[in-house]
Amino acid sequence: MKLVKPTKLQWLSFWLPMPVITYIMMLIMYGEDFYTYNAVWQVAIPLLYAIGINVWYSEVALMHAIQTRYPGIQHNAKRVLLLVCLAIPVMSVSMVTIFMLYDRLNIAGYDIKQGDIFKGIILGFSVNLIFMTSWEGDYILRKYKQSLQEKETLEQLSIQQEFELLKSQVNPHFLFNCFNTLSSLITEDTKRADAFLNELSKVYRYLLSNNEDSLSTLQKELSFIKSYHELLKTRYGSGLEMQVDVDRKYEQYLIPSLTLQLLVENAVKHNVVSKGSPLLIDIFTTTGNKLVINNNLQKKSQAAPSTKIGLENIRSKYELLNKDGFRVLEDDKNFTVILPLIWQNNIIQKQKTAQAHLFNL
Repeated sequence: MKLVKPTKLQWLSFWLPMPVITYIMMLIMYGEDFYTYNAVWQVAIPLLYAIGINVWYSEVALMHAIQTRYPGIQHNAKRVLLLVCLAIPVMSVSMVTIFMLYDRLNIAGYDIKQGDIFKGIILGFSVNLIFMTSWEGDYILRKYKQSLQEKETLEQLSIQQEFELLKSQVNPHFLFNCFNTLSSLITEDTKRADAFLNELSKVYRYLLSNNEDSLSTLQKELSFIKSYHELLKTRYGSGLEMQVDVDRKYEQYLIPSLTLQLLVENAVKHNVVSKGSPLLIDIFTTTGNKLVINNNLQKKSQAAPSTKIGLENIRSKYELLNKDGFRVLEDDKNFTVILPLIWQNNIIQKQKTAQAHLFNL
């Protein structure tokens, strides 16, 4: 049978009040001058400690059994009722046993007197009330903290699952558009189609190796978008220009993975891109930890079909992160998206905590 391991509070609840309990018990048994008797110090007090620790441990084991049988916070009332019904008889029997044992063995000359047992039971009841209340309160607090931690873990896992769903929307969308581009190039210019295919393999290899996480550093996203820009230039040539002006202090900040690719892809999809009317895309940082993606607005005369995945995908990710600041602005000349940059320490710590707790569930 596995022994119950008392908590730190339970250990303290024995060793801290035991001198006071011992003092009161000796007063009841031997009177105010008990400290003058050598036999009290040599036998009566050590024996009381020995009996006390056994009674204390039996109550710890009893409480552990009740908490194991009814562990939930919703069982609080049932646990308290069982403790009252079981602990009081255990305590009463223990007190009666102590007085009868000391009297029968004549420990330090003790002879039981009228009222001794009653006084002992009152003392035991008072001590048990304090012990049990503190132990149960500590247990409820620990269970409450555990439930909060589990709730946070489940929320983090839910966010991770929703991120995975959003990412699964991105990759097919990306491939679909690339294959459409490749298909049109094959009929127009086979050499350019071959070059496009080579760039596509490089970009997609990068995509697979850097899209394992829901969030990426701005540095990685910028590296990727530059490669993606080269892929697009295979088709559009000087019809597509991109300028990046990002303060290096923001490079280790985070944004949702593939955000820049989605925004550039949308800009190309919905605007005229030609040598005569080049599409200009500017990516730059501003104060307040903001990343701005702006393109000149020159909408196609015939609107391209839209699945509305791009912007809604990004918006959904920021909502899942509870991060405000995502904005979309449009006027007659420009289309602008503002992305809040996320300092990575807090996000990474939350993810690690959630994953570590998951393994312990």
